Amino acid sequence: MTVSAFDHPWFSGLFGDDTVAALFSADRTAHSFLRFERALTKALGDHGVVDKAVADGVLNMLAGFAPDMDGIAAGMARDGVPGPAFVKQLKQAVGDDLAAGVHVGATSQDLSDTALVETLGAVNKILSERLREAVSALEELEARFGTATLMGRTRMQAAQPITVGHRVSTWRAPLIRHLQRLEDINPGLLVLQFSGAVGTGGALGDKHADVARQMAAELGLAYAPDCWHTTRDAIADYANWLSLVTGSLGKMGQDICLMAQQGLDEAVLGGGGGSSAMPHKRNPVKAEALVTLARFNAVQVGGMHQALVHEQERSGAAWSLEWLILPQMTVAAAASLSTGIALLKSIERLGDS
Repeated sequence: MTVSAFDHPWFSGLFGDDTVAALFSADRTAHSFLRFERALTKALGDHGVVDKAVADGVLNMLAGFAPDMDGIAAGMARDGVPGPAFVKQLKQAVGDDLAAGVHVGATSQDLSDTALVETLGAVNKILSERLREAVSALEELEARFGTATLMGRTRMQAAQPITVGHRVSTWRAPLIRHLQRLEDINPGLLVLQFSGAVGTGGALGDKHADVARQMAAELGLAYAPDCWHTTRDAIADYANWLSLVTGSLGKMGQDICLMAQQGLDEAVLGGGGGSSAMPHKRNPVKAEALVTLARFNAVQVGGMHQALVHEQERSGAAWSLEWLILPQMTVAAAASLSTGIALLKSIERLGDS
């Protein structure tokens, strides 16, 4: 039993997405932490912030480092963040003689935020691919049924006839815009976080920018001179985007639910869900799931806007609120896209026969 439908052994079959959920695993986060620390140590040595021999020694010692995950969990309960326990383990692993070359100029939030955007970069590749597949599925659907007629309905009442192509275009157009929106969002979202204890980068003096630029290049992230420890508008903007994606798919799902009603029969779906009491039914399960996921993400956007309200130079409460909400929003978007694609491919007929 779990508390989330996204990883529940039963409910995840409808709402979960193992591929995206795996990107938020503890093992992958620890790997991102280690990548950050290795990139930092290398840059510190290259720019003379720490002795090059010390930096090289740290890098050699970390090559086989494996974190104690239980120790990090215990540290999280104590410190409120996983960074202190992780860094303590790193310093123990390299030994006292080299510990001065570990985590210099960084803070725990730099670790966690950089791991987050590395994860979101991987998530966005998946979501982008699925968006393109959904657009292609809609184009194929229009090619098959686009000239068939439907009754256009306004305010749930019959209005004037339209074509299937007209309705399908209303499903497809926002998905194409979401692809462009993601391209616009990514440069401001996938940004290295390396700003130090109070967000000034002051511990490294005039070497900070050079170290940060090298780290960003090493990690495949953008460099920005500004600290975003407490300015989370890019994260909130991304949450808005996730809800736009699921909302657009939810509109499509709602339309298909209505079109598939018995007696209306404007859509015929293959592989509909069954009923324990009424075996004659073929329920539009996938279409309904799109509506549910859209409403779920819409509710979460409010929480992500609450997480914008950070006090001063670091917040524990607002920052950690993101941890509860954002991963589930990404899984909801991924599940919505895969479900929407499967739904579109299951359609046997749209419009008049």
